[in-house]
Amino acid sequence: MNNINKTLYIPLYSKSFVSKKGIILSDKKAEEIWECEGFSLKRKSRSKWLAYFLAMRAAVFDQWLNTEMRKDDKLLILHVGCGMDSRVLRIGTSGHLWYDIDFENVINLRKKYYSENEYYKMLVGDIRKLDWLSKIPDSKNIAIILEGVSMYLKTAELQAFLCAVNNRFQAISILMDCYTKKGAVATNLKNPINDVGVNITYGIDEPRVLEQDTGFCFIKEHDMTPSNMINELKGFERTIFKILFAGSFSKSIYRMYEFKKKR
Repeated sequence: MNNINKTLYIPLYSKSFVSKKGIILSDKKAEEIWECEGFSLKRKSRSKWLAYFLAMRAAVFDQWLNTEMRKDDKLLILHVGCGMDSRVLRIGTSGHLWYDIDFENVINLRKKYYSENEYYKMLVGDIRKLDWLSKIPDSKNIAIILEGVSMYLKTAELQAFLCAVNNRFQAISILMDCYTKKGAVATNLKNPINDVGVNITYGIDEPRVLEQDTGFCFIKEHDMTPSNMINELKGFERTIFKILFAGSFSKSIYRMYEFKKKR
């Protein structure tokens, strides 16, 4: 497994950690996989503060996708760069066709813990190599999750992906988290992902740069640390978390953006 693939163990640990504590996110599958895989993470990667943050980030993605699914019972879901995430179990397909997409070695590992069915499929695919898009069935409306993916792509690579899905599907909603340029520089110097050997990431300062020649428009920014989730933390932990991950400094390095295909 290459270094970028290894970053999947950081959010996996985070979800397992909060699930065991009974806060923010219930994720028994993350607990199970973490127990079985037991990948060795260094101290920064096992930070409880980071675990709280990544769990909140995942929960915000879950809530957004739940809303999109309720709008259209024919919605097709693409979770690109799914890692070992169990979103499909946390939310359930509710009759929607759902594809989890990642590199071959990641999908092979997923198949130890997840089973395909009529509505749930796992597909080998690289966001930089878009041949896998031809394997996705036609759909009028799709929702795309890019969680923990964009920071490993140059802006031109993100734009190429957006162009490709724009040409393939009629109506598209996308939610993605992104580093700012400041965040990418800081991450390349010191970040938990350095613990698994990743030291090159990318950022964007203006989400509208992804509108350029892609057929998409920027809709809004989402809060990755909603107050109701922060309030699940107790006492001094809540105070420290707000300083570390919910203040202006955190927002200067990390954001979450929603896009839709232009009509």
